[in-house]
Amino acid sequence: MNLEDALAQLNEHQDAAKAESSAAYHKAPRPYLGVANPIINDLTKEWRTQMDVEQRVDLADALWETDIFEARIAAAKLLTQARIKEDDDVWGLIASWVDEFDSLAIADYACMAGQKRVVADPSRIDHVEAWVTSEHMWTRRAALMITLPWTKQNHPKEQDMAIRQRVLGWAATLVPDRAWFVQKAIAGWLLELSKHDPETVAAFLEEHGAAMKPFAAKEAAKLLK
Repeated sequence: MNLEDALAQLNEHQDAAKAESSAAYHKAPRPYLGVANPIINDLTKEWRTQMDVEQRVDLADALWETDIFEARIAAAKLLTQARIKEDDDVWGLIASWVDEFDSLAIADYACMAGQKRVVADPSRIDHVEAWVTSEHMWTRRAALMITLPWTKQNHPKEQDMAIRQRVLGWAATLVPDRAWFVQKAIAGWLLELSKHDPETVAAFLEEHGAAMKPFAAKEAAKLLK
């Protein structure tokens, strides 16, 4: 599978009306094909069976570089897999995309792929930490989105608890950030954590909730009694 073949398969499912609607919704100025997400899922699932990791990285890189909306989504999906034996190149490529995020859907799908790699090697948290102070809003947001797995553990180990506390520190650092998407990410991270560790979320909101945007503080506390 090469870039030309991958784009040809995506183009087979073009929908002009959906492309126009998608461009209006996402707003980022790039080509849109109007290919439905389930179709991209099916295509990338099939592509993964045809390639080794190195080939997938090469194709994902090429798809991303086209700047076509659906191609960037496909690039992220191509690398979304829990177990990859040699994954340094996968992580490196995903991390290289972060500074180019400019769209919610693209950022979220790339972060889903990144979550698998950070869980596979938690030392990558050191890399992610630098994103918190980035001037690029989507990069700051990605620091929280890519660490969401640490909000969902029912029985976290000591290392997991340390990472959870570390990311809570990042969230506290980001509380003064007025960007809506950053506030939404803080709220979402806390909301997810409240399902497993409500006491920690309550304590965070007691200390920082008043400084959050009201909608974010309300959402974060939604499941607290």
